[in-house]
Amino acid sequence: MVKTNSLVTTGKSPEQLRLDLQVAVEREIDGVGMGVLSDGTPFLNIRGLARMCGVDHANIIRITADWLENPDKARVKKIRELVRDQGADDTVAFMAVVKDGTIQHAVPAAVCMAVLEYYAFEAGTSNEAAAKSYRTLARKGFNDFIYAQVGYNPSGAASVAWKQFHDRVSLTYDTVPPGYFSVFKEIASMLVTMMREGASLGEKFIPDISVGSHWAKYWKAENLDIIHGERIQYEHNYPQYFPQALSNPQPAYCYPDDALPEFRKWVREEYLPKKFGPYLNSKVAQKQIGAAQAAKAIEAFKPKALN
Repeated sequence: MVKTNSLVTTGKSPEQLRLDLQVAVEREIDGVGMGVLSDGTPFLNIRGLARMCGVDHANIIRITADWLENPDKARVKKIRELVRDQGADDTVAFMAVVKDGTIQHAVPAAVCMAVLEYYAFEAGTSNEAAAKSYRTLARKGFNDFIYAQVGYNPSGAASVAWKQFHDRVSLTYDTVPPGYFSVFKEIASMLVTMMREGASLGEKFIPDISVGSHWAKYWKAENLDIIHGERIQYEHNYPQYFPQALSNPQPAYCYPDDALPEFRKWVREEYLPKKFGPYLNSKVAQKQIGAAQAAKAIEAFKPKALN
């Protein structure tokens, strides 16, 4: 079941449900919700735009609800005119995309800039917040501003995966107790190789969970705690923009350093040749990685012949 957020839509609504798009990355900075869609389109959400305008979000909801009224209400008529002045499409106030079963309303650049310009200079009342926001975005460029704030590189969606990987690394840098290793940090080179082959790792594509699950089963089946000592739990945290962060810290196992050679051998001889392919194929079916990228990743981990 798909749920909507605070924006209620009607038959006259400008909502355009885009099942072909996803939220690639999003953040909330100083109360401003922003992000980038999977096609590279930067956006503000309804509350984020309201925050930048210095108005209650109900005002932005009313604007979008009145967007296609006939005849146009004066405020919406002016804002749509400002959208057209940018050479943009004024028929859609936002794009509705599904994220985690909830409809997210992404307001594109031209509409955001038009609404800001209206509140800053056309509404008939002084609004320093809107004027400041408008000048900032006009000076830096809406796209560049959003890309910089959320760490998105428009040259490719893989850049989002790199940022998410870096953010995860920074959160686990010193959390594993001395004398133990974590699966996530140990397979970092494997994750890097996958990203170089085009895998968009992220909140739904977390290979270390697969490796960790299979390794834990092997650990218990082989009674490796008798040989290497007991594994222990540590606090593993996800970046705040991951849905998993809602239950941070996540309890995760780390293993005695004495077991590290055996872990590496297991990855090389068991996981990669027997588990890795089926795991990637499941992610292809879930559209988390393209078939071509999966094939390249599998090829990258095949044993290299000696010259």
